[in-house]
Parts: sequence; C-alpha cells; structure tokens
Amino acid sequence: MAHLPQMDGRPVRLEIRRELADRRGPVHAGAFIRERRIVFDADLATDPHEFARIFVHEIFHFAWLRLGNSRRWSYEGLLREEMSGRARGELGWSAEWRKRALASRDPSHRTRRWREYVCESFCDTAAWMFSGVAAHSEYTLAGRFRKRRRQWFQEFDVTKRISI
Repeated sequence: MAHLPQMDGRPVRLEIRRELADRRGPVHAGAFIRERRIVFDADLATDPHEFARIFVHEIFHFAWLRLGNSRRWSYEGLLREEMSGRARGELGWSAEWRKRALASRDPSHRTRRWREYVCESFCDTAAWMFSGVAAHSEYTLAGRFRKRRRQWFQEFDVTKRISI
C-alpha cells in the first residue's frame, strides 16, 4: 500500500469482527462514514494482499464523499462512455454485481442503483490502482478501459492526495 496517495482528514478507526455480514450476507468489510470507522472480517488477517485490496477500497469510500460533485459527475461520465463502448467486467466484485443489476434507464435517471454502482466502481478502481495487488480474479475489465480509468484518476488529481 506504499502507492496510496497522501491522505488528509481526521483519523478513521479500524475494527476487526468475526463473521461480518450485511443484509445481503457475508462481507469482507464495511465503511461507516459518519462514524469514521471501517470494520473488517477477521478472515482477512490471513491474506495480506486481500486485506490491502479491501482496505484501499474502503478508505476510498471516504474519499468519494469528499471528491466534490464535478469530479463525481465526471467519473459517472467516464462510466457512461464505457457502457456505450460495451465494456464488460469490473475491477472488483462490489462494482461487478451492481453493474450487472443495472437497468438500461438507470444511468440516464441517475437512480440509486446507478449511483451505488458508480461509487463502488470508483472504490474498486482505487483498490486496483493503489493496493499493490497487480492481478486478481475480480479484475475483469478490459485493458483499454483500465487505461482510461487510470488516466481519469491522474487528470482529476486523485493519485497524489485525497481528502478523507
């Protein structure tokens, strides 16, 4: 995780719990933005690469909130372009299953499903870029789309410093 951008903001508390789940079932972790804490499933302690990937994903939920509307809308535009280009796959399961669940009207109506997908895609992309995990079975997005996402992060100055 040495590649993480510098972070500005108040501390975020990290917690470990056994058998972590949400309303859909077992999960690796969860970010509680207002409480400034992230809860991880204890099983992640056995796999440092997976912990790094999940940690970066969760910390970027805090960054997403502070990114500002213009950058969030720009990232939405990038994802709309990908969809127009028939991009399949994603850079993590949390974005992948949400992408699969989208209806054709969701992007244009900015539905909750769409907005949740956009946020998860942003966090999964950050995990792909900054966790130090170069290859993973959940990295299914084609290289040309990955390249464009990396460019977006660089253009919008998300590679050097983030506010959490």
